[in-house]
Amino acid sequence: MSDATLKLVVTDQAFGNTRHEQAAAKAAGATFAEFACRSEDETLDAVRGANAVLNNFAPMTRKVMAAMAPGAVVVRYGVGVDNVDLAAARDLGVRVCNVPDYGVDEVADHAAAMTLALARKLGRYDSGIRAGEWKIDRMVDGLRSLRDTTVSLIGLGRIARAYAARMAVFGCRITGFDPFVPEDQIRAAGITPLSRDEVIGTANILSLHVPLTPETRHLINAAAIARMPKGAILINCSRGGLVDEDALATALVSGQLSGAGLDVFEKEPLPQDSPLRKAPHVIMSPHAAFYSDASVDALQRLASEEALRGLRGEPLRCALT
Repeated sequence: MSDATLKLVVTDQAFGNTRHEQAAAKAAGATFAEFACRSEDETLDAVRGANAVLNNFAPMTRKVMAAMAPGAVVVRYGVGVDNVDLAAARDLGVRVCNVPDYGVDEVADHAAAMTLALARKLGRYDSGIRAGEWKIDRMVDGLRSLRDTTVSLIGLGRIARAYAARMAVFGCRITGFDPFVPEDQIRAAGITPLSRDEVIGTANILSLHVPLTPETRHLINAAAIARMPKGAILINCSRGGLVDEDALATALVSGQLSGAGLDVFEKEPLPQDSPLRKAPHVIMSPHAAFYSDASVDALQRLASEEALRGLRGEPLRCALT
């Protein structure tokens, strides 16, 4: 295959420009095309014959990847790859990689900001004042000092540890569970290791930092929420499918949970009929925790460099298949 026949495709992106991606195509002597795919059929048409595909949320199914050129590479913008059928990619000889090391500080900052706003009940003060109230006890109750707060994490990767470091500054007790991280590394990060059930059962604030897999889907369901201390707070800047959203909304209405900070949802954009839209004490953002000018540029640059390696047949930096 000559360089002139190489094809680089962006299936979808939300960054506003593709200068790094276009530069990678030019460096490889490849053609370039970008799309705004949502459905499987749209994605299949976009990637037909492609040698390198940069992908955000469009579905990378077996059918889609089978339409790509032999030995093609898929580069997922970001960390999670739950929209990519990895088993199918292995069967088809498609190389898949991600970008796991961008935006760590941004996501940790975002999760911490949500945590602090909910823990200090800033939204309730704000809405109370706007309604003409001024007496504190009529706006909030059960306001726990951060020094008396247990912040618990499920998943202890880069972002989780960065978030834990931020919350430790406020005097919080930090506990966590991750069967894939050695106990000595957990303790070295200032985190007390506990079982998953212990983490859930003792968390005043529970923050999720795991990928979405069949095993982690609805990790936080009605039963898990019932085990959490009354008035606890849930933070999810990881993957929406980790949480049973109906159960979460019910717990917020009943007061079992006093708040939730959500950057991710089972369906995105969040459906208009989602019960979370009417649930009290929820802070929501549109899958934006990673976002800053610097992090977006780094993500696109790193993903484009990986695509260029794929086009050149070189080893990938962050290969998953």
